[in-house]
Amino acid sequence: MLKNFLLVGLGGGLGSVLRYGSSLLMNSKLFPWATLAVNILGSLIIGIVFAMSIRQEPLANNWKLFLATGICGGFTTFSAFSLENMGLLQSGKYGMAVTYLFTSIVLGIAAAFFGYQLAK
Repeated sequence: MLKNFLLVGLGGGLGSVLRYGSSLLMNSKLFPWATLAVNILGSLIIGIVFAMSIRQEPLANNWKLFLATGICGGFTTFSAFSLENMGLLQSGKYGMAVTYLFTSIVLGIAAAFFGYQLAK
């Protein structure tokens, strides 16, 4: 159990550093390119990890924890959101997927605005 926490922590730390580095490299006042890039890249990576984990030779749980939960979790939580929506769509739960998508976006933006106003 401790090993799992260490794998997630190490991956999360690495993902966070990569995200910070991305924001420094793609600094833009016109559009949040860095956030968009890490969200899309994180979604790509978690999709690859998920696909590898269901092949005939499954990806070891340690690697899933390090790569998906750790690195992708530290890099972006958008990747987990994308994977969950993909799962809903694949299981034919289209209404739930659309509801989850719009609710997450609208409430996420509303929460960020509320938090900003609260702390201002």
